[in-house]
Amino acid sequence: MNDYVQIEFPAIPAELKDILIAELSAQGFEGFEETEDGLKAFITSALYDEKALQELAGERNAGFNKTIIGETNWNEVWEANFEPVIVDDFVAVRADFHKPVAGVTHEIVVTPKMSFGTGHHATTFMMLQQMREVDFKDKRVLDFGTGTGLLAILAERLGAKKIIAIDNDEWSIENAKENIKNNGCSSIMLQKADSPQMDETFDIVLANINRNVIVGNFHFLTSQLAMGGTLLLSGILKEDGDVIFHKTDEYSLHIIQTSVRDNWLCFRISC
Repeated sequence: MNDYVQIEFPAIPAELKDILIAELSAQGFEGFEETEDGLKAFITSALYDEKALQELAGERNAGFNKTIIGETNWNEVWEANFEPVIVDDFVAVRADFHKPVAGVTHEIVVTPKMSFGTGHHATTFMMLQQMREVDFKDKRVLDFGTGTGLLAILAERLGAKKIIAIDNDEWSIENAKENIKNNGCSSIMLQKADSPQMDETFDIVLANINRNVIVGNFHFLTSQLAMGGTLLLSGILKEDGDVIFHKTDEYSLHIIQTSVRDNWLCFRISC
C-alpha cells in the first residue's frame, strides 16, 4: 500500500499558490489541487519531511493541516475531480471513464493516480502546446521525469521512432507503464533512475519538472542533445525565468519561444 500525505493550506493568497507549488515540488510533492481559497498538496509518506515543510510554511506564513490518505482513497479523490483536458484541436487527455473527445487530432487516456502530468497543470498544458510546434517524425526523444508518461505517449503519436522515458519514482514508473500499455505504445522504453547515464544523444529532450531539478541537471539535459536538437523545459515560475536565461547563455543555447500560463514559463530551446 502506497500511503500519501495530504497537506492542505486552507487560506492563502492566490499569488502564493504557484510559489508554494514550485517550492513543494522541490521537496518531492507530486500532486496538487487548487481550491477556492487554498491549496492541497500530496506526497508519498516515504518522502514526507515534516521539518522541511514546517520551515517552508513558516517562511511563507502559511498554516497547514495534515491528513494521511491511502492509495484507494486517493484514487477516489482524483476520479471525482479529474476532468478531460483539451489543448486546442491538437490533443485531448482524458481518463478511461470519460467519453471520447471529438474534434482533436490526438487523444490520450491516462490513469494519473499520484503521478504528475495529466495536462491540468499549466506547465504540462504548455508542454503539450509546444510539442505541436516540434517535428517528432523519426526523432529520438528523452523524456526526463516522465510522471504519467503523457509526454512520451504524445511523442510516439507524433512519430518519434525511439523514446526513453525516465523517472526516479517507482510509483510514477508503474503508472507510466500502465498508461503506455493502455495507449498501445511500442516505442517507449521506461527507466527508473536517480542519476541517469546515457551513451547516446537525442534529437528532442523533454523536461517538465521543477526549477531545482532542471537547474541541477542542466548539464546532463544539454549534454543529451544532438547537434541542432530541441530542448523543451517547463516547471519554472516567471520570477525564476532569469535562471534559465543565464543557463542558456552559459551553454550557448538559443531560446526559440517562451510560453506563459498562470505565472509559469515553458521554454523551447535549440542548440
